[in-house]
Amino acid sequence: MTTIRLTAAQALVRWLSVQQAEDGSRFIEGVWAIFGHGNVAGLGEALHAHREVIPTWRGHNEQTMAHAAIAYAKAKGRRRAMAVTSSIGPGATNMVTAAALAHVNRLPVLFIPGDVFANRAPDPVLQQIEDFDDATVSANDCFRPVVRYFDRISRPEHILTALPRALRVMTDPANCGPVCLAFCQDTQAEAYDYPADFFEPRTWHIRRPEPDQRELEAAVAAIKSAKTPLIVAGGGVLYSGAEKTLLDFAKAHNIPLVETQAGKGAVDWEEKLHFGSPGVTGTGCGNELAAKADLVIGVGTRFQDFTTGSWTVFSTPNRKLLSINIHGYDAAKRAAQPLVSDAKVALEKISAALGKHRFADPDFGARDKWFQTTDALFAAPKSNNLPTDAQVIGAVDRNTGKDSVIMCAAGTMPGALHVLWRAAQGGYHMEYGFSCMGYEVAGAMGIKMALPERDVICMIGDGSYMMANSELATAVMMGIPFTVVLTDNRGYGCINRLQKAIGGAPFNNMLDDSYHVNAANIDFVAHARSMGANVMKAAGIGELEAAMRGAKTATIPTVIVIDTDPMPGTGAGGHWWDVAVPEVSDRREVNEAREGYEAGTRAQWLLN
Repeated sequence: MTTIRLTAAQALVRWLSVQQAEDGSRFIEGVWAIFGHGNVAGLGEALHAHREVIPTWRGHNEQTMAHAAIAYAKAKGRRRAMAVTSSIGPGATNMVTAAALAHVNRLPVLFIPGDVFANRAPDPVLQQIEDFDDATVSANDCFRPVVRYFDRISRPEHILTALPRALRVMTDPANCGPVCLAFCQDTQAEAYDYPADFFEPRTWHIRRPEPDQRELEAAVAAIKSAKTPLIVAGGGVLYSGAEKTLLDFAKAHNIPLVETQAGKGAVDWEEKLHFGSPGVTGTGCGNELAAKADLVIGVGTRFQDFTTGSWTVFSTPNRKLLSINIHGYDAAKRAAQPLVSDAKVALEKISAALGKHRFADPDFGARDKWFQTTDALFAAPKSNNLPTDAQVIGAVDRNTGKDSVIMCAAGTMPGALHVLWRAAQGGYHMEYGFSCMGYEVAGAMGIKMALPERDVICMIGDGSYMMANSELATAVMMGIPFTVVLTDNRGYGCINRLQKAIGGAPFNNMLDDSYHVNAANIDFVAHARSMGANVMKAAGIGELEAAMRGAKTATIPTVIVIDTDPMPGTGAGGHWWDVAVPEVSDRREVNEAREGYEAGTRAQWLLN
């Protein structure tokens, strides 16, 4: 047997460099790295030697580097991914939040944190966590609950089995998610005689599981017996590449559809069977259909609480739930009738079995009325009042085309965009599974790396911007242009509105309502400019629109700051959401909110 003598780190990088996606490109596009004593000597040296084969990029924060990698994988439909490496200790634990984000959203990313010495000679090494009762524990054990596959590489030959297992998980359509290979730092530097054929190029194909025939027949029968079915399209539609198939299915059988946060952009908003979104951030016309539906057909959705209004949206008596999902766990939720299958395959087979079966027209007038409502919300303010978030969205909408991707993650904008944004197919990217504040700037960079031909617009509030903004400097350094629309409402306006809606007093959300000795006065223009970005402060909607047009030709990120009114919500659509209100309070507002809460819980589906 022919062997090649390499260190474990050299072997890992060499192996990753020859793993191919189905289109022949490298599956692991590159490696984000912040070096420390736990990875600089081993992985750092190996990455330097292979820098012409597999690129290494330097970020400013381990968590946000991982956010960029996750956004890249999402934008690529899980068909490509990135790796992220850190030193041990805080570098590693900084990535745990990102791992949870990837896990919730079922997205592939390869985490390679440095770990303690396998030989334990220098214990306790710098940054080592010591468990007094378990000598095998390190800080990297924090990854175990938030990754799909965890392994600790404590011998150089471990990578012979660990690496193929890692990519098997990352390319598995049902169990796809993050992987952590905790890499002991002495092991990284140890040499081993690896089989030469281990480094032969390999192509990773993503399976399309076929449905069980009995489940398929039952699904067809359920649809044929329905009178008013409604499709709820989730992220699984995008990951399956089933966008056209879904639209063809809906048109062939005249079934209206709504999209979840993860599924938004599967179908162009102009398609007449597209009724927007369901649930807490649902459109008026979408939730009206949901209330009347006798069969809810979930396609690639995990039926999150926002989608279902905490399981109160689909309120038709004797309503049935059919769940088409790649994973049996999701397909069986709430006693649904399951159809475990790839979304594209399932829709094709169901459509063939339905033949020419069609349903009556939905109320297209309600859809038209909804867009009249949003047109009014999008209109610029007629006075000198601060613009609302809806008016900002309207301005951005008027200055983007079909080639644009709007993205966000947390705060006011995700809900407002879900209910209001008119997404072209493939033009919407929302991290709302974990709704992680601070994902936005790094995520926009990752999307632009994945889709360099698209115009990427990052919508972010001042609260999320303050959480994590350092990769703006990275994007400037790397020459990755995107547009950041930073709405400054001087605090956590979204949660402040929620706090008031459940009877609470304004407290600790808006900057002025938080404990302070000196009033906050953050100069976002100066801050973004200090990192090298193009920056403009828009005095109103007109200046925002002009700045949006100017940003299209930029070669580095452009940040547009605009002050907004924190008080109004969108005032359109929506539904009840389960936010527990105290059962006992001295405040009248809380007691009144509790009555509404109890009424809402009585409408919840209780089956799990």
